Amino acid sequence: MIRFYAPDIAEIPVLPEVESGHAVRVLRHREGDCVEVVDGKGNLYGCTITDAHHKHTMLRVDSVRSLPKVWTPEITLAVAPTKNIDRMEWLVEKLVEIGVDRIVPLRCERSERRELKTERLEKIAVSAMKQSLKAVLPDITPVTPLKAFLPEVKAECRAVAWCDAESERHLLASTYRPGSDIAILIGPEGDFTPEEVAMALDAGFTPVTLGDNRLRTETAALVAVDTVHIINQFVSNKTDI
Repeated sequence: MIRFYAPDIAEIPVLPEVESGHAVRVLRHREGDCVEVVDGKGNLYGCTITDAHHKHTMLRVDSVRSLPKVWTPEITLAVAPTKNIDRMEWLVEKLVEIGVDRIVPLRCERSERRELKTERLEKIAVSAMKQSLKAVLPDITPVTPLKAFLPEVKAECRAVAWCDAESERHLLASTYRPGSDIAILIGPEGDFTPEEVAMALDAGFTPVTLGDNRLRTETAALVAVDTVHIINQFVSNKTDI
């Protein structure tokens, strides 16, 4: 069953205009049809359409159940947006599919894209959440300068990845503590400057590498987040045996 997104359904049982249009005009839903709705906060609602309107479809909530995220730690990815916006949009889609709690677009010294329309990214995140049958929507912040982001990080594990074969770094997979909240820094296509790396290290970030391959910004970001998931899944499975 195709899911719909209504962040305020607990208070207002109505599909937003975009969701209503999709339900009524595209999927041809009518009064009496049953639909599933998520609120982005971890809840799944079983509903019946009471008024199929293309701008404000009215619902009756028949059931609600918790559908929490399947990973335990809080995962924050802070990444400099790519020059090609399509690659950034692809990254957001894939991050939501595999699971992430917060996406922070970073403004760095060498950033080629310094502004970003987060509304577009939020729409992509909603679509990916529904498609991957999740009910938790990650927080996507406005573009934030690296210097402003670093002091606000509270995660137990903090990792910064950059391209520098001369610096001593460790594999993310060997430094991450399973079950720990983590914040990951990925720089722009021109990489972090030495001064930015120094700021991150001073803020408690551990210098890490993602392996021997040279990766694009969006690939590095996805690999880093998925590495955290794989480690946690591996440890969880060993515990269950």
